[in-house]
Formats: sequence, structure tokens, C-alpha cells
Amino acid sequence: MADSMKGLKRTHYCGEVTEIGAEVVVGGFVERVRNKGGVVFIVLRDRTGVVQLLFNDETDRELFDKAASCRSEYILMAKGQVRERESKNDKLKTGNVEIFVTDLRILAKAQTTPFEIVNDTKANEEIRLKYRYLDLRRAPLQQNIIMRHQIAKVTRDYFYENGFLEIETPMMMKSTPEGARDYLIPSRVHQGKFYALPQSPQIYKQLLMVAGYDKYIQLARCFRDEDLRADRQPEFTQIDLEMSFVDSEDIQECVEGFIKRVFKEVLDVEIQTPLTRLTFADAMNRYGSDKPDTRFGFEIQDITEAVKDIDFSVFKGAVEEGGTVRAINVKNGAATYTRKEIDKLVEHAKGIGAKGLAYIRWADEPNCSFKKFLGEGDLEKICAAVDAKEGDLVLICADKTKTVLTTLGALRLICAKRLDVIPEDKYNFLWITEMPFFEYDEEHNTWVAAHHPFTMPMEECLDYLDTCPANVRAKAWDLVLNGTELSSGSMRITDYELQQRMFEALGMTDEEIEAKFGFLVDAYRYGAPPHGGMGIGLDRLAMIMCKAESLRDVTAFPKVQNASELMSECPSFVDDESLNVLGISVNKADE
Repeated sequence: MADSMKGLKRTHYCGEVTEIGAEVVVGGFVERVRNKGGVVFIVLRDRTGVVQLLFNDETDRELFDKAASCRSEYILMAKGQVRERESKNDKLKTGNVEIFVTDLRILAKAQTTPFEIVNDTKANEEIRLKYRYLDLRRAPLQQNIIMRHQIAKVTRDYFYENGFLEIETPMMMKSTPEGARDYLIPSRVHQGKFYALPQSPQIYKQLLMVAGYDKYIQLARCFRDEDLRADRQPEFTQIDLEMSFVDSEDIQECVEGFIKRVFKEVLDVEIQTPLTRLTFADAMNRYGSDKPDTRFGFEIQDITEAVKDIDFSVFKGAVEEGGTVRAINVKNGAATYTRKEIDKLVEHAKGIGAKGLAYIRWADEPNCSFKKFLGEGDLEKICAAVDAKEGDLVLICADKTKTVLTTLGALRLICAKRLDVIPEDKYNFLWITEMPFFEYDEEHNTWVAAHHPFTMPMEECLDYLDTCPANVRAKAWDLVLNGTELSSGSMRITDYELQQRMFEALGMTDEEIEAKFGFLVDAYRYGAPPHGGMGIGLDRLAMIMCKAESLRDVTAFPKVQNASELMSECPSFVDDESLNVLGISVNKADE
């Protein structure tokens, strides 16, 4: 039977025991036990750190035997006096002290855990996720979860101090198109109808602006039924904000203040503001990505002019078909990238959609994959165009411009990681502005919205809405950090007639508009102040600030790639009675 806590009240966390001579009471999990015969040491752990408990020949025999019986992950409370340690550990905050225990309570015993609870675990992720409550005892994960809490606290502090109101929006709402599949909730009362879990509080926060709550903030839970990856979960938290009587610069300036504050308070890192700004077009042309990592070089160079006279069908064909020839100079890449390694890059480029990849590898002398097509001075002209020198590797792609940029954008990241030139302790924030309003869907041969349908086009682009969708830019922007998109934002359409025109440009009928957005359109008839906002991914921000490899490392109980949770084994089947109440029948997959 477990001991009682009666008569003991915790006075200190383990990691806070530092005052020699103080009488303390601590509680926690046994990290390890060392029995030296006449001396027993127990390292006790809680979320703040560890402290060493001491039992020796001065200890009551019954108490000594109880200590000797303890095993890893037992839960203890201990009372005693803080002493100076004989064998010090300067790596720990409590490494110079130990507690000579006078009262020990074993509150719970523990079976042998399915994996060892250590910081640098070798256990595979699947077993750790199955026993997530054990994995969460490890200090690295605890530190991540604590830092996420600190980020959330600073977030609320900052926006509260700047006049924002935290207002909750519904978790059960109408299904509206937001760019991903909704998670649906069947209604018992209204059989055959469904609620949707919010992909974001977009419509509700705009309605709050119509209602006069000019500064809204919410740490909103959002849900999207989409394929997962390292920086995506089906449910996530968004620092959601909306502001009235502002323009784009006002919103961005407010968010910059938040970024500066949270990095200073949580990491003691100074972020210089205003943050760098790049148009979408510049980002794509220089980095081949709308969320570029700018901590290193390898920028994309347009060498179409330099190769225009070379009689090489790959280059000529691309240009004649309206494409382009571009390159990246992988500085000091020749030594690492042997012919075999370059072949892997070629295959990767083909996997992205490129027809191939040309290269110049300048080791002792330039080695060019299309050397037989070069005339006198051509090689020197290309090298000069990309500032290539001895030791460099030049990768060249010729194709449709979009394919070229996407391919080289991916290759610059692969090469940078392979050469280990990306600084870990650098935080490069970037505003991507002037986003395209429409995207061309080649599969269906039509233009589709690149953003939600309430996004405001730039005034100078309004004339192109019906005539030239490719020329329409949005009053929309992304916030990017080290190659990860943290946030998207935009100014919203508040003019009723323009909103109707936008719906029509997206091919929506009056019936569709009324069915999906009728209540919002009606609200605009009663007047809406100019407003805009953003949603900052709290999970992604925490992932980067914690230097974690995945969102799973900053989420207490995450899902895996197939959107299931290994610990609780959800989703799960429900009984027929529960389905009948909802008026639902299920065609179960073959088991």
C-alpha cells in the first residue's frame, strides 16, 4: 500500500533547491538509484530539474531500507536538510547540494517502463507515442512544453497591453470553403445536417469587426483534414488577430512588436525591426520559394542571356518555348559533390518535374556536363554570370520558369543542409508581400483563388479581375521564419458590391454565395469598417524557438501521419446505437 502525504507539504521544486542548511520538502519521480552499500543516492526529478537525495549511516535504518527499495520512476516525497555535496556537478543548478533525508514517502510504485526515461533516448518514436505520458516525463519534451506555455503567456500579455480583446469564437460552425477538408460533426437534433470544426475563425473574427470590437485576439484551436507532415497537425493552435481602421503596415508593425517581445522574453534574443520585406515575385526569382530560408546564399541567378548563343538544344528549347535558364552557385560544393552525388541531385530534380539538370563542377579545373556544346569563352561567361570560382558547383536548370524556380529552390536547400552551412542560432524573419490573387489550376485549366474569398485585391489591380487574373495581386502577406511559413494575413473586402464581384470572379453562383456566405454578405450591408488580420501558427513558432524537429515535439498529445493518436488509439469505431441516434449508417472498411 502506498504511503500517505499526511504531514508533508511540498516547499520546493527539485530544480530550485540551492540554499545550504534549509529544511525542504520535495516531490517527484525517481530518475535513478545508486546503492553503494552504506550509502544510497536517489536522483529525484520534476519538471524544474533534479536534486540528489542522500541516505547514509546517520539515517534511520528503516528509512534507509525504504530508500534502498526504490526503483526508477517511483513517485516520492522527501523531507530533509540541504547539505553541500562532496562530489559536485557544475552542469546542474542543484549540482552543489543534496538533501539529507529525514522523512521519505513512497507515494506510488512503478513497473519497469517500456523504454528508459532518459534525455537522449534511443527508443523509436512509435513506442514513445504509444506511451506518450511516459515520454512527456523526459526533460527535453518538458522544456518544450514549458516554453510553449511561456510563448502563449507572452502572446496574451503583449496583445492585452496593446488594447486587444480576447474573444472566443464557436468550435461548432457552418462548413465553409477554407482551402482544406473540414472535420464534420453530425447533428442529433437536425439529422442529416452537420457542423464543421473551424479551419480558422476567419468569418467570425470579421463579424466581430462589423460588431465594433476593433482589436480581437484569440489563441484559437483550428482543425484541417489534410495530409500530415513534420510541420502540420490536424488540430493546431493559431494566434488569431483582427484589427479595424488599419492598413497592412499597421498590422505588420503590431506583429513585429510581438515577435520582438516574445523572442526577447523567452529566448533573450534581440530581433531587429522592421523586418525585411520581399515581394512574392522577388522571393520566387531569388529563392524559388514563397517561404525562403535566407540564412544562407545559393541564390538563383538568371543566366538566359549568358547562354543564349550556346548551341545546346536543352537551353535553346527552353527559351524558344517561353521558359528560362537559371542557376545556383553552390559555394565550395565541388569537394562534397562528386559525380555520384550530383547524379542524386539530377534524379531529385527530375522528381520535382524538371527534365534534367546541367552542372559545372570546378574542382582543380571546371568540369562541365555540356562541355561539347560550348564555344570559345562560353564557360567563362557562365562562370562570371554566377560568380563561380575554383571549389564551386554550379547547378543549371532549363525549363518552364515555374519548374526551374521550384527545382532550384529545392536544390539550394538540399545542398545547404548537405554542406552544413545553415546557422542554427540565426532567426531570419521575412515578410512576403504582394501575393498573387489567383493561381492557375493546370489540371482543370482555370484560375482559382489563392486565398480565402474575402481577401482584398490591390486597388490598382481591380481592372484585371475579369480580364487578366495573372496580373491581380492581393493585399495579402506571409510571415516567414527560416524557411517556415508562420502566418498568413490580408486586408479584407468590406464593400458589398466588390465582394459580390469577387465571388463571381471565382465562378460562384448566387445560390452558392447565399448558401455558403449569406450571413456575412448580409452583415456587410449594415456597414463594415476597413479591417484585416493574421493567424500566426503558435505550434510552428514554438517548434522553431525550441529547435524541435517536428510539431510532435511541442505538442503534448500529437497525431501521427495518418491522423491517428497511438496512445488512445483514436479515431475509433462507435457502437450502432450511437450512430442510430444520429441517423447515420457506416460502411466499415475491411478489417
